[in-house]
Amino acid sequence: MRVLVTGGAGFIGSHFARHLLRASMDYRVTVLDKLTYAGNLDNLRDLEADARYRFIAGDVADRECVQAVIGGGIDAIVHFAAETHVDRSILDAGAFVRTNVQGTQVLLDAVLRHGVERYIQVSTDEVYGPAPDGVAFAEDGPLNPSSPYAASKAAADLLCQAYRKTHGLPVVIARCTNNYGPYQFPEKFIPLMITNALEGKPVPIYGDGQQERDWLFVEDHCAALRALLQLHRPAPAFNIAAGRTVPNLVLAGMVLDLVGVPRSLLEFVGDRPAHDRRYALNADRITTAAGWQPRRSLEDGLADTVEWFRTHPAWWHAVKTGEYLRHYAAWYHGALGGSSQR
Repeated sequence: MRVLVTGGAGFIGSHFARHLLRASMDYRVTVLDKLTYAGNLDNLRDLEADARYRFIAGDVADRECVQAVIGGGIDAIVHFAAETHVDRSILDAGAFVRTNVQGTQVLLDAVLRHGVERYIQVSTDEVYGPAPDGVAFAEDGPLNPSSPYAASKAAADLLCQAYRKTHGLPVVIARCTNNYGPYQFPEKFIPLMITNALEGKPVPIYGDGQQERDWLFVEDHCAALRALLQLHRPAPAFNIAAGRTVPNLVLAGMVLDLVGVPRSLLEFVGDRPAHDRRYALNADRITTAAGWQPRRSLEDGLADTVEWFRTHPAWWHAVKTGEYLRHYAAWYHGALGGSSQR
């Protein structure tokens, strides 16, 4: 199977590319990534010697680029490429609409033109909006996004749904809860806590810290997506979840304890606008259809993640200082200017 992984230089996408290549010799993986601030070629460095792996620098919203990549021979697409940081979307939603909505539409048009056999839209639990206490949304729950980021992902989901109904495209929407693990960009909650704690810096907590999230180790998410690739006649949408919600303040305490620093580093800051209180998903459908269940507990996954960041300071120091962008600036410029394949 020739699989295109968009956004494959990012956190989850790079894990998924690696996951496929390790899972079976039958996979051929092409990564397409625009190499924005969240894209990092160091995330894929260990794959460069694998003849089954190919990297292309390009933008999912660039119609000519996408048509050329998919027209070259692709059996399946797993679409990770997205602007994802909620705070950034509040400050400027334009990039989120372009990448998350227009980029998805460009990909769907290419799927329609070239007859791609399977398309997985990697979405988020945030499209459902806040879940009341005791409620876990199923796939037929209404979309009720609160942030510009979540709204752009909900719009992309609706496009996928419409292309499936109108054109009969083999589109599957995969809505996952919060991921964590190695290589996660340090603006995100868990790696920000870990790296700040390792540096002895304050660990910011929005509001009262009682917002509840369901945390899934990234490798479990990758296994779920691979299961969806292999399903015969899958449903239109699947939730992917660990099934355990934890308040942010409790999670922060767990991380600080694992790092071995005092909880006095916690610093409460003003809450973000329209901050959803709780997310929760019902993942019974994927368990029934594919037999998938998460394998890593939160405690074990956090311990492994803290240890990874502890033993890979060069990676996250380069990201937090911006050195990784300066180091690759010339390559980025050349790749995006025409020499796109590696």
